[in-house]
Amino acid sequence: MSTDVPARRDRRRLREESRRRRRRVLWGSIAAAAALLLVVGGAVTAVMLGTGGAPGAVGTPAPDPIDFPADQPAEAAGAEPCTTVRVLSSFENAEMVEGLAEGYNAQPRDVGGSCVTVVAAKDKSGIAAEDAAAGFAELPEDERPVAWIPDASSWLGVAREAGGDGDVPAEGTSIASSDIVLAMPQPLAAAIGWDEAPPTWSDVFESAGDESVWSDLGHPEWGAFKLGKTSPLIASSGEAAMLASYGSASGSLTDLDADDIANEDVIADVKQNELATSHYMATPEHFLWHARQSEDAGSAADFLSAVIVDEKSVWDYNRGITSRDGVTRIESDLPETQLVPIYPTDGFYVADNPAVVLTGSWVDDAERAAAEDFLRFAATSEGQSIVREAGYRDMNRDLAPEVAEVGALEESPDGVLAFPDPQVVVAVNEAFPEVRKRASVLFLVDVSGSMADPIETGESKLAAAKSAIEQALDYFTAGDDVGLAAFSAIARGPVVPGQVAPVSDIATGRDGYLAALDELAPISETPLYEAVDMFAKERGAAWDPDRINAIVLLSDGQDSTPSQRTTEEQMLATLEELHHTTPVLVFTLAYGADADVETLQAISGATGAHYYDATDPTEVDEVLGDLVTSF
Repeated sequence: MSTDVPARRDRRRLREESRRRRRRVLWGSIAAAAALLLVVGGAVTAVMLGTGGAPGAVGTPAPDPIDFPADQPAEAAGAEPCTTVRVLSSFENAEMVEGLAEGYNAQPRDVGGSCVTVVAAKDKSGIAAEDAAAGFAELPEDERPVAWIPDASSWLGVAREAGGDGDVPAEGTSIASSDIVLAMPQPLAAAIGWDEAPPTWSDVFESAGDESVWSDLGHPEWGAFKLGKTSPLIASSGEAAMLASYGSASGSLTDLDADDIANEDVIADVKQNELATSHYMATPEHFLWHARQSEDAGSAADFLSAVIVDEKSVWDYNRGITSRDGVTRIESDLPETQLVPIYPTDGFYVADNPAVVLTGSWVDDAERAAAEDFLRFAATSEGQSIVREAGYRDMNRDLAPEVAEVGALEESPDGVLAFPDPQVVVAVNEAFPEVRKRASVLFLVDVSGSMADPIETGESKLAAAKSAIEQALDYFTAGDDVGLAAFSAIARGPVVPGQVAPVSDIATGRDGYLAALDELAPISETPLYEAVDMFAKERGAAWDPDRINAIVLLSDGQDSTPSQRTTEEQMLATLEELHHTTPVLVFTLAYGADADVETLQAISGATGAHYYDATDPTEVDEVLGDLVTSF
């Protein structure tokens, strides 16, 4: 066993404690940032991208344009060892932040007599906020971030409300922005007319809830209107989508208040809006990856009709850039069908990319000064050029011409919305578990003999999987139907043990579910194809249009049975048939180094669901925690 196992156990324990803290506090607390101050060339320019307003915001005059100063690198680099500035970003803005780090590092720097090296890191917005709330306790002090640039100001408030107020400043400097829009495949946008006459958010939600909208427009081949949203607990675009839903339900996106969030009529309308959601995903990249895969297989319309994402993601997609995991970016041919960004006429929110120097005890004076110099660089003409080249609006809200052209982005759209008061955002976040579309989910667990193998923590693979599944249950709330099945086989026998806990309301079935989970034990063979085929048919027969119908498949190996009753081809044919009639999403999780990654990717791809990688089995709790945000 590795000598660093105790340290890994400690980190895992801290992750679990952090998640518990999140469940108690974080997801029930959010605060929008206040007015941001940009200090450029000695002049202070107020840019209201938090609670106060935004450049071009409804009812807010645009500020005077900023004249960006030139960078002023040192004549020679300061003495070594260099001061290291670790900068944490979101997945969405990571490429821009990495570009800024490279631009800064390319010139000699001397801050306090030392050279400076900026190191960029990234994580999902909600996870980064959770870690910031805990003071990044999982990391050694010399590996904790010195600066943080989430893609929206609200995450600063999330972290502060969850206990990070001593480490995270309340305000940041907005170094870039990307409007959060409704993106649609061009033929669909043209057919419904929104490319020429943009809708209101109410129009969007009403159309998404109309099962006959495409057939009424002469396109039955597009199926139902499929609206995609990210989770508001993880991504800024999901947060903006929920605010738009409440605003449209209450009758005003600009005057939304806490009373509206508690209003029973508004709640009923929001619940109805959420029924139109195909399912939630963790990041915009997840949706756009699947849209491209769907186009390559036939048509992007098979996967989505519209998705709420930021402008930069639209630009990436239209130039052939996608990412399955938000980490590895894949460049391919341009899509045949481009996405069209649509700016609803009653307004849209903005991912404003606030930069802060953290105030935690692990940040020393030298690091603080060096980080401030890096943020100074981000506001220079050189830094803002990098911002524009990365697909963002600069601090004057200007786009690079080629970005505007490829992304089909409006150069100066009207209707930028200020985030509502913090207590309103808090109330929306607290309400999400109750108003979101309910789920009908079967956890399908591989209990082949290899699940008895130990992992680095000293547990068996099955024991670690059970622990992760138990934690994942905390995401579901009353009204969600959750069940449990497991699969193995002995010699030429049938799939066993089969379904061990019925798919039923978790509020009443939790104890029975946990008892069944506890009794699972490794058996023998791996009838992967037969199990997926069998349980997908069962869930298809129980399909409910008002729920996210899904299977969460966790498997650590390849199909292996003495007599194969179901082939891979037959299994995939079943999934594809269901996808067009009673769609059951099969989210797949590759567990351990021997998992059949290619087959698991094919399974999830055939259903429009996502593949997750836990080939490092010690990370299964984190990966499964990410996966369940799809519900």
